Amino acid sequence: MKVHLFVPCFIDQFYPQTAFNVVKLLKYAGVEVCYNPEQTCCGQPAFNSGYWKEARSLALKFMDDFKDAEIIVGPSASCTAYIRNYYHRLFEEDDVNLRKLENMKSRIFELTDFLVNRLSITDFGASFPHKVTWHDACHALREYGIREEPRILLSKVKELELVEMEGTEVCCGFGGTFSVKFKTISSAMTQQKAEHAMATGAEYIASTESSCLLNINAYIRKQKMPIKTIHIADILASKL
Repeated sequence: MKVHLFVPCFIDQFYPQTAFNVVKLLKYAGVEVCYNPEQTCCGQPAFNSGYWKEARSLALKFMDDFKDAEIIVGPSASCTAYIRNYYHRLFEEDDVNLRKLENMKSRIFELTDFLVNRLSITDFGASFPHKVTWHDACHALREYGIREEPRILLSKVKELELVEMEGTEVCCGFGGTFSVKFKTISSAMTQQKAEHAMATGAEYIASTESSCLLNINAYIRKQKMPIKTIHIADILASKL
């Protein structure tokens, strides 16, 4: 099986090692990994901010960059869900590109969904001797529809203790430009998320979304809280 790797902006710019760990996971699973270095942003920030002309331009580029991809996998439910659920709004009067999109939508997957539901591989021989709590990111849960998949994968990690926090399904306050436009509200939401995580006694907050983790980590560092953030791919690849 050949998979084309889609690396979202946040991972490309702030967590490149996570992208390399995704490659390790896919190769361990027996998948041939392809990467197009010409790929850029999927356009979600522009779309959410009302810049649909710019979002459409980025959507067209994304579709062109991955036009030959049999399967597309990305370590972000936020980006993959956006492509699946909202790209069509950019092509409502463009039947040609709408047909191209419809053909692509069934071939794009978030990482944990792909590993659990497509490959049926859940054990990567990982070991992570830490107490971990899980953050169900908004887009992962509500837009993409994953909840059990990350937990199934973490249950196979040796020495990892998963403890659920209060309000795991509550937003961390990031929301892309929401955190900029509504800074006070966003900060209060992030504070609540971090405090709920701390209350579990966990050493790490894990998620499928690097954008959420970046937001939560900024608060943690500012408050000097004794807890860290980590993407699930980094845990699963700990022994690869």
